[in-house]
Amino acid sequence: MIVHDFSRTHSILNHFVAELRDVEIQKDRMRFRKNLERIGEILGYELSKTLDYCITDVNSPLGVKPTELLKQQPVLCTILRAGLPLHQGMMNFFDKAETTFVSAFRHHPNGEKEFEIVVEYLATPSLENKTLIISDPMLATGESLANVYEVLLSEGKPKKVHIVAAIGSKPGLDYISTKLPENTELWIASVDDILDNHKYIVPGLGDAGDLAFGKKLSK
Repeated sequence: MIVHDFSRTHSILNHFVAELRDVEIQKDRMRFRKNLERIGEILGYELSKTLDYCITDVNSPLGVKPTELLKQQPVLCTILRAGLPLHQGMMNFFDKAETTFVSAFRHHPNGEKEFEIVVEYLATPSLENKTLIISDPMLATGESLANVYEVLLSEGKPKKVHIVAAIGSKPGLDYISTKLPENTELWIASVDDILDNHKYIVPGLGDAGDLAFGKKLSK
């Protein structure tokens, strides 16, 4: 897996990540969602530089301008519900893309630390021979993302897979590198070293879904 870790570069992106983490700024849900959206836009733009383009003549009122335009629109996939703001940032740039929505959550059958990943809902076009971009704000253990990818394969094998995330853990990155195609590219704003006993990223930021949309009923 090819990792593009943007915390290693100096850019305004680091400000948006810092605000996501800040316990005081987190109290403003709208700003939290907006910062995830901004991160989606920046990472989507950087990712777009690697896609395939073709020369197309564009007619203006005064002439014709040959311009490099996308050869094929990608399919944007997001993992509900936390991924929606990040997905919106991607949609702001890839506004003609097809979309895939899938639900995946941690199910604690006995209310203990151990959990299983449950995938309950999938709405997608065919993925056969297309460029698939999966956005998920938090890449903790990587199990959710790996499970989602396996479910998506039932709708066709993509020719290329990209992952877009705000914050991930090194163990999570190591895990998905063994579960996704070798040429998968990860576009991530920041990588933290460890997971705690509950498999949450440290220092991370907490539960992205709850911070964006409010607390949910426990499963």
